[in-house]
Amino acid sequence: MIASSSPLVPVPIPDHVAALIGSCLPAHVLQAEIEADCAAREVYRFRGPLCAEDRADREHALAALARANKILAKHHPQLPVRP
Repeated sequence: MIASSSPLVPVPIPDHVAALIGSCLPAHVLQAEIEADCAAREVYRFRGPLCAEDRADREHALAALARANKILAKHHPQLPVRP
């Protein structure tokens, strides 16, 4: 037996399985998941020293992520998206 301490590798989910999972969730939770994913990508877009406009855009994305995560956490504690 080989023991490995490596973290789990994410495996892509087939579209049909994702659709089945999505059909079990309320519409507002699915919308919050999409918004959280988009906001997290937006937060990652900003790197390095930021000008005032970029800082404001990043703060706006962080606020959107927090709003979406609040809905996701209310539905299930493990659903929030991490930035």
